[in-house]
Amino acid sequence: MTVLVVSGTGTEIGKTVVTAAVAAVARAAGRSVAVLKPAQTGVGPGERGDADEVVRLAGDGVTPVELVRFPEPLAPATAARRAGMAPVAPEEVARAARKLAEEHDLVLVEGAGGLLVRYDAEGGTLADAARLLEAPVLVVAPAALGTLNMATLTGEALRARGLAQLGVVVGSWPDEPGLAERCNITDLPESAGAPLLGAVPAGAGALPVEAFRERAASWLAPTLGGTWDAEAFAAAVRC
Repeated sequence: MTVLVVSGTGTEIGKTVVTAAVAAVARAAGRSVAVLKPAQTGVGPGERGDADEVVRLAGDGVTPVELVRFPEPLAPATAARRAGMAPVAPEEVARAARKLAEEHDLVLVEGAGGLLVRYDAEGGTLADAARLLEAPVLVVAPAALGTLNMATLTGEALRARGLAQLGVVVGSWPDEPGLAERCNITDLPESAGAPLLGAVPAGAGALPVEAFRERAASWLAPTLGGTWDAEAFAAAVRC
């Protein structure tokens, strides 16, 4: 697996922190890593974007690449139109990822929002970029009520396009999960149609970087290079 596309079931659910955890684990294993952010929205010139945050958390050995930046926190196609700027198309994303893959062991392509958010006026999406790359997709989902429906819809969209879903990672696992969160751990794999591959604790992105890098493997399953055990975790939270 050289290129991995990281998408979400929505926004503000921990996608960047999960991407950083995957990068940190890969770097600890001695792999060279690049993180590609096709479209960064809601960030002004000189401000830190998501790719920069991945580098901060995972380490300086990660190469950050941002294709385009739009100032307003909107879907990329909308943000591009309002800014009077050229959008980024799936073909551009695929070209950039392939170029990075020539020089890195792992390329993480972090999308904006969900799988089918529009990137250009033609309706191009992150799913289209994944199809061009023939890359698996890692889905980041919240733990709370409503996540099963979102995970189901995302899984159906992936399968309808012939895309491989590597698995699902809970992007922000609460310190004190309620009944819905605990039961969702059991139900998410069936709803998504893919294995549960991790649960990143809420607030992980605020940890000291040394602690983040040391603990990242314990949040991710062996498929992602970590040590997290889905069955043991589900048994511990007891739905």
